[in-house]
Amino acid sequence: MELRLGPLLRYVDDTRATVWVETSAPAEVEVLGHRARTWSVHGHHYALVLVEGLAPDSATPYEVRLDGELHWPPPDTEFGPSVIRTPRADGTFRLTFGSCRRSAPLDEQGFKEFGPDALVALAERMAAGTDESPDAILLLGDQVYADDPSVVVLEKLREAHGGRQGSEVADEIGNFEEYTWLYDDAWLNPAVRWLFSTVPLCMLLDDHDLRDDWNTSLTWRRWVISQPWWHDRVVGAYASYWVYQHLGNLSPEQLDQDPTYRAMQSIEEDDERTAYLDSFAWTADEDTASTRWSFYRDFGDASRGVRLVAIDSRCSRHLDPGDRAMVDAHEWEWVRHHIVQASRPIHHLLLASTLPFLLAPGLHHLEGWDEAISSGAWGARGARIGERIRQGMDLEHWASFRRSFDDVTDLLAAVVGAEDPPASILMLSGDVHCSYLAEARLLAVDHPGTAIRQLTMSPFRNPVPRHIQWANHLLDKRWMTTVLHKLARAAGVRDVAADWRIAHGPWFGNGAMTVTLSGEDWAVEVDHAELHGGRQTLDRTLTYGRLGCV
Repeated sequence: MELRLGPLLRYVDDTRATVWVETSAPAEVEVLGHRARTWSVHGHHYALVLVEGLAPDSATPYEVRLDGELHWPPPDTEFGPSVIRTPRADGTFRLTFGSCRRSAPLDEQGFKEFGPDALVALAERMAAGTDESPDAILLLGDQVYADDPSVVVLEKLREAHGGRQGSEVADEIGNFEEYTWLYDDAWLNPAVRWLFSTVPLCMLLDDHDLRDDWNTSLTWRRWVISQPWWHDRVVGAYASYWVYQHLGNLSPEQLDQDPTYRAMQSIEEDDERTAYLDSFAWTADEDTASTRWSFYRDFGDASRGVRLVAIDSRCSRHLDPGDRAMVDAHEWEWVRHHIVQASRPIHHLLLASTLPFLLAPGLHHLEGWDEAISSGAWGARGARIGERIRQGMDLEHWASFRRSFDDVTDLLAAVVGAEDPPASILMLSGDVHCSYLAEARLLAVDHPGTAIRQLTMSPFRNPVPRHIQWANHLLDKRWMTTVLHKLARAAGVRDVAADWRIAHGPWFGNGAMTVTLSGEDWAVEVDHAELHGGRQTLDRTLTYGRLGCV
């Protein structure tokens, strides 16, 4: 019996926590005296243990036992014990976030190709006690790269079937089993494993969790669903995402109401359980309204707390040209409801999406222009050119789904115009392989008491080449922004009801960003990963906001 993967600390509130594990065989999993039986799909065995009765504002070390035998922590760990920390009594909350982490060795070649690992550096900083630890971590997509696996996984793929000969996806992940190899590769690093065992995790998926440019357009989707490898690929992607990432995003109450989780626990036969999960996964792709990947979490003081609303900006897209939407109507209504009609007062709103809401203004205008011509603003030939540019340049952010961008600005206007608006709206994103901080204001309503900021952090470990960095700098030039603005207007693109500027950045190194929220105050810390004498460290690039240097 082995603990194959985990423990992952997922949901934590004042008195409860959930801990996720994968085991090598069916077992009873025990954490702090609370037990759960594993359930099995595709020959793998999982459990999500609900721990209750924790003391508020406490730190409780824990162990993991399988059938009564101790399996965590490992006896030779260089890190401290895994700890469940319940929220602080003073309501202060620290969230570290970022995206895009490639799995690669932590050796000379790995550092040369991908640089130091920001999550490893964060774990080592926490273990050394040299900085305040985050209260939660938000992983904003591309935790795994199904379309570009590491050398380790690539060798397993070729050993398993010699590659899918004659297929363009010969060296890509193709099914649930192969997805499990990706998660092993990403999460078994000792530093990352300890980090994930002791800081609560929230997660969203992005395109590389399935395939680059996933759902970028209707043209792309029509092509991909016609491919013979698509069924097993998308079923494996969604089924594994539900097991490894999404399940832990849910509160105990939400788990009780989740029909798929109830089925995993109640179905007795492994084959039937696997078939159920695969059917759920296929339907999730075929019918976007059949499931919801967006989620919310509440942190801090219940009377004036922090609400994180994490929006799925990949799976529920509506792709018809001329009527594109980043999020379908069903899911967007859910998002609005849990913000505008929240069950508790929101003092700080964290609005998360893997894709940035606010890009550099020049890139925003470029994406607006491309969406317009792809939808026929300059005729059929222009639409074909626009589609090629859209796919070739990855022009698929909120700016290229104008209806949804307007929905976001309308939502923000409703929030700041409420009787008791939040002190801050911080929009958290990743994806773009650079990090920056944008200061924004709405044009339709004054909001002197509410700060609106776009905070983008990417990558954890996957730097872009120099020519892409150069292109980003070019798009940020004032003259280029003016040219692209005029181009967008020529294609009939209206100006949006907001303006913003990139106040800090862009930076292109691996790193992590942390927001700290306390009372009326908020602050942002930008850290970048560096190598110092063979050690991976997080070095402070910027402190911004009311708790630090403005």
